[in-house]
Amino acid sequence: MTMFSANLGFLWQELQLPDAIRAAKAAGFDAVECHYPYDVPVERVQAALAETGLTMLGLNTIRGNVAAGDNGLAAIPGREEEARHAIEQAIDYADATGTLTVHVMAGKASGEAARATFIANLKHACERAAETGVNILIEPLNHHDAPGYFLQTSEQALEIIAAVGATNIKLMFDCYHLQIMQGDLTRRLQWSLNSIGHIQIASVPDRREPDHGEIDYRYILRLLEELGYDRPIGAEYRPATSTDAGLRWLKDYR
Repeated sequence: MTMFSANLGFLWQELQLPDAIRAAKAAGFDAVECHYPYDVPVERVQAALAETGLTMLGLNTIRGNVAAGDNGLAAIPGREEEARHAIEQAIDYADATGTLTVHVMAGKASGEAARATFIANLKHACERAAETGVNILIEPLNHHDAPGYFLQTSEQALEIIAAVGATNIKLMFDCYHLQIMQGDLTRRLQWSLNSIGHIQIASVPDRREPDHGEIDYRYILRLLEELGYDRPIGAEYRPATSTDAGLRWLKDYR
């Protein structure tokens, strides 16, 4: 049976993170993940995870100065100190809460200098993460939701991963983003499976519950089962109304 992880960056946003973890458990999710948990004391997250028995699969490095347009820091030349502080913060929080992965956000940048900066910061992240057992993820984002974002395709991500050359860096395969940017999800999943650290789903194009739109997730989930992928699938979507009102898909997909 396919397992699912609730992305609490979008689901149950009206609740504080520890209560959102409890809500995910009550709804039948097998794991949780989040975006930016840093305002919540680690002890409260630890307690909620212990109480529910859920694992936190992942969290993100901070975006930077959001008001100024930042959407990550790690590929921006000249901001290496900020980027590495964000990486340290994320790995420390992940280590304290038993979170398995850290998504290092690249930010808005382009060109060879940005690529070199991203690779150098990711090497630092992998070295630091190896001390704790945390794994590093990078994720292509689509140019509608994240205009100007450095990382936009699966091929680009895999080339960066190869250039970093560490064993603890993987691809975050977000079906929503990659369908918009590239499509051909079946073949991309097949040839990149060994490099995938996490998979996320949402409807396309509206990023709502994953039970409608361009992508037939029943097919995708069957494909992943056939390929032997046995980790929880991340539900990273924006509920059409309330989270609870839109969870019919979770029962149906089981």
